[in-house]
Amino acid sequence: MIAVLDFGSQYTHLITRRIRELGVSAQIFPSDVDSKTLAANGVVGIILSGGPSSVYEKNSPQIKKEILQMGLPVLGICYGHQLIAYSLDGAVKPGKFREYGEEVVTIKNPGKILDNLEKNEKVWFSHGDSVSKLPNGFKVLAITKTTDIAAFCNVEKNIFGVQFHPEVVHTVHGMTILKNFLKICQAKKDWNIAGLANHLIKRFQNEIGEDNVIIGVSGGVDSTVAATILNKAIPNNLYCVFIDTGLLRKNEVEEVKETFRKLNFKHFQTIKAANKFLNSLKAVTDPEEKRKIFAKTYFQVFSGVAKDLKKKAQIKYLAQGTIYPDRVESGKTSSVSALIKSHHNLSVPKTLGLQIIEPLGDFYKDEVREIGESLGLSKEILWRHPFPGPGLAIRILGEVTDKRIKILQEADAIFIEELKKAGQYQKIWQAFTALFPIKAVGVMGDSRTYDYIIALRAVTSRDAMTADWAILPPELLKKISARIVNEVKGVNRVLYDISQKPPSTIEYE
Repeated sequence: MIAVLDFGSQYTHLITRRIRELGVSAQIFPSDVDSKTLAANGVVGIILSGGPSSVYEKNSPQIKKEILQMGLPVLGICYGHQLIAYSLDGAVKPGKFREYGEEVVTIKNPGKILDNLEKNEKVWFSHGDSVSKLPNGFKVLAITKTTDIAAFCNVEKNIFGVQFHPEVVHTVHGMTILKNFLKICQAKKDWNIAGLANHLIKRFQNEIGEDNVIIGVSGGVDSTVAATILNKAIPNNLYCVFIDTGLLRKNEVEEVKETFRKLNFKHFQTIKAANKFLNSLKAVTDPEEKRKIFAKTYFQVFSGVAKDLKKKAQIKYLAQGTIYPDRVESGKTSSVSALIKSHHNLSVPKTLGLQIIEPLGDFYKDEVREIGESLGLSKEILWRHPFPGPGLAIRILGEVTDKRIKILQEADAIFIEELKKAGQYQKIWQAFTALFPIKAVGVMGDSRTYDYIIALRAVTSRDAMTADWAILPPELLKKISARIVNEVKGVNRVLYDISQKPPSTIEYE
């Protein structure tokens, strides 16, 4: 396998995902892993991830020098690139120019790692520091207008570094670079997602046995696939709980109940808790505070159900539909990761006394969909757009009120309906509306209005780690805007968000 050492980058898991996509097994290890552990796992190559620290700062994560002396090919990415130079007596210092986003590198020498690339390549940067001096035996492979060392290598030792991120889709030929590295490693293609569904079912049959499991479901892709795996493994021992938070999309409660009825889940119950959630969020405007309050409220409700079931059915396990991006953005994958936002599924009260199961904890959304397809789930379920755990609470910027929820539900329903009619829904990774906590002046029927602003957000992506705004036909946007303004009372202005991720996130809060 390929070992990916985690130095805290948001993209650490994305590197692993890309290696798997190329058919090779990959696993993440902590940054302070030792050579014996890597050798014991049959590692044939090592990738050092990026990270938010500066290599020369006190307490910044470092690599054990023995790792660089194993004789295995090593590829450093961004922070990893700087760390290789710094660890081998090169030098790293703050760059004169910070590079974030799309840049062009000029290749001076491919050095095996940059084989089959053009002389000038579009890549994705995210750094403030730069390698200012190479270690002995290393040479420069690529530069930019502002960076003298954008890539380097020591061909004899098979050690390589790139300042940019080949794992993100914005680096046009990033996969070629990773392919080159796998070729250097002589890695075997042994990763096949298609056969994993049966493996997961058998695994949980063996691990769970006759014990009982509770899972909170939302009707989204992740929790539905996770629940389906467990339902096929332990159909009589799985208890599904669906909490109506009052922060769901229009008609979503009935749709979710119907979905699970069709999937033949033996134990499924709906808990109505809209008032509890709305009261807990009253007067709260800070995004992180909203997420924390939602999480606390969710588990207060869920814990009550779980405790009752624990008494009746002797529940032993709590299953969650957590996937890799949830872990990445919540800073869970590394002690040095930068926290982007909290995720309500990742903090389980110890008072429940249940063991955690995460059937999809090692997979990305596209992999989850492949697994779901092999389980026989419909395209309607699998290609449903992602929906955040806190729901509309983080799509209503500012305070969450009953009135704002209803406005947003109606606007969102119109947006999704028109996307589906126009054949655009399946082309988009995620689409939704957001409500701004400010009002603007408008005119309707010769009268002045002072109403809310709705933002439309539609993005294209492969795995939610990076995203670009979807280019929708102007006539479609015009129709959607007209319908929302005319049909949703309280809205007089519609905007279309054209921000990329990064620097923006997909959700607003």
